[in-house]
Amino acid sequence: MVRKQSGPKPDKRSGKAAGKGRKDGKRSCPPSGTASGRRENSLLRWLDAVSLSTKVVAIILILLLCSYGVIAFAVRQLVGAYIVDKTDTQLQRQAKLVLNNISTLQQSDHTDSLGLIDYYVQIRDDGYHIQSTPVVPVLPDNVVSTPSLPASGTLGDVKIGEPFTTTANVQIEGSNASRSSVNTAMAPWRVIAVPWTMSAVRDSDGNVISGPSHGVAFIGLSLHDMNDTLQIISKYFLVVAAATAVFATIMATIAIDRTLLPLKRIEKTAAKIAAGDLSQRVPSAPENTEVGSLSASLNTMLSRIERSFREQESTTNKMKRFVSDASHELRTPLAAIHGYAELYKMQRDYPGALERADQAIDHIEKSSTRMAALVEDLLSLARMDEGRGVDINQKAHLSEILAESSEDLHALDPARTITCGGVAITGGDAPLMPAKGQRPEPAEPSGVRFVPGGVPDVTIKGDPARLRQVITNIVGNIHRYTPSDSPVEMGVSVIRASLPGVDLGTMASTDVSLDHFVQAAQVAASTGSGRDFAVVQVIDHGPGMPAQARSMIFERFYTADPSRARQKGGTGLGMAIAQSAVKAHHGLICAGDTFGGGLTFTVIIPVDHTPAPTAATPHGAPSTKA
Repeated sequence: MVRKQSGPKPDKRSGKAAGKGRKDGKRSCPPSGTASGRRENSLLRWLDAVSLSTKVVAIILILLLCSYGVIAFAVRQLVGAYIVDKTDTQLQRQAKLVLNNISTLQQSDHTDSLGLIDYYVQIRDDGYHIQSTPVVPVLPDNVVSTPSLPASGTLGDVKIGEPFTTTANVQIEGSNASRSSVNTAMAPWRVIAVPWTMSAVRDSDGNVISGPSHGVAFIGLSLHDMNDTLQIISKYFLVVAAATAVFATIMATIAIDRTLLPLKRIEKTAAKIAAGDLSQRVPSAPENTEVGSLSASLNTMLSRIERSFREQESTTNKMKRFVSDASHELRTPLAAIHGYAELYKMQRDYPGALERADQAIDHIEKSSTRMAALVEDLLSLARMDEGRGVDINQKAHLSEILAESSEDLHALDPARTITCGGVAITGGDAPLMPAKGQRPEPAEPSGVRFVPGGVPDVTIKGDPARLRQVITNIVGNIHRYTPSDSPVEMGVSVIRASLPGVDLGTMASTDVSLDHFVQAAQVAASTGSGRDFAVVQVIDHGPGMPAQARSMIFERFYTADPSRARQKGGTGLGMAIAQSAVKAHHGLICAGDTFGGGLTFTVIIPVDHTPAPTAATPHGAPSTKA
């Protein structure tokens, strides 16, 4: 009896609810708050928590097993098709031989095993009615397997001469049949239908006993060998796949761990950097690999970050020191002004108040003048730091500035000997071979040398007021910190140097930068290429400064006098203003030792912002520019 499956009864409420659904018929995705959404989120979180090496090993293992599965399926199909094709060939070629030797096949023993020669034969007449089944293979334990054929009197869909596969009909006599016999009997059959004919039978007198007859014979072979072969192949692939999966998992784990070792090192380095150690660097690797390229990029980035951090830290320290020094410098005159103002108030009712008032006003004026100069210097530095207050598009006559500064210094120290002239690049040439019996002369050291004589007429593009301030500040330091009778040399010339694409304003004010310029000038002298630079040199023969102090001379509020006494009138901003002004002209200022004692200031400024002609300048001689 067939039961009808009844659906749920319609409900008005459910109908209304259904009517309120989406009209476009599309299903909306479940919200994240639903059970399916929570399961999906938990699965994604679980996958994100799995390590990269585990994911790669799992992907490799899955791809390997899938490949083995595809290969096993292909091999089974190929082997099965090959066995079926071989069985069909055997049936087609031996069909007539089987029909002619039915009696021999009936006498063979089929109870031992079922082989390729164990045929099944069924004879039908021309009306396809079953006449006999002369050959039926019998398996051990009296298990009989026969193919499923069309009913007597019909061929069904069977075509004469074309093999086909059919299922098996199994008959078991008794209850002691083994499992292997039953499995063998359940194997499908490959069967072919072939026509047969029999001529008339005559007696010894030639009379016809039976007329000629014909019909169809079904000849079949069991495919249990194909099933056994495919099972063996499947077991073989399963064993090999399991062994390969274990081996591949172990080797992939080792290889991936070894491959990802640089990434783990990067991870450890990043952890140390995150802990505050900016000096750590990622271990290098060949840059043609992904990890090597990543390591190089990270190391470059870390170097820039560390440099920026150090520069920021240095800038912060300088700013703190600058604020402290500025506060100290401003506090002193303000305290003096405040103190003398209070003193005047306290003593104005006493006798002699007018004289004391004049004295207090005089001190207040000096303090306010000092404070005004300090504020003016700070304002100049701030403007130059912002790129304002300097107009480098004017014409500046350095020869006139140098002459005026020498006159100012002579007016301050009449006993001082001041020599003016030019400058030249020295050194770099091999010493001449001495004559026989003479001692070799040592080579002159490389550097900028003062050349006494006439002052060349040097004119550059620049701000004359700021350049005059640079030379004035240098001369002021000489007046304050050197003996009044010590000699001074002042020179200026135009020297060609090969510095393509180099901005001197970005270089540090050190001897290394000056040596770099000297080498570039020597190259330009030998090749004739480069651009022109105005070089100003001011040399004193005073007490000089140690190397550590010279490295700090251009810092703001730095004074050579550790007591910061007011008698000399310095605020420590003169050299800082000079450096800022020179850098605004894309130039370089350096302070070096003078041979025999003293301090030498060298100022190098490009003559023009455009490259100079490539005319050669004689080496060792100062060049001039009108």
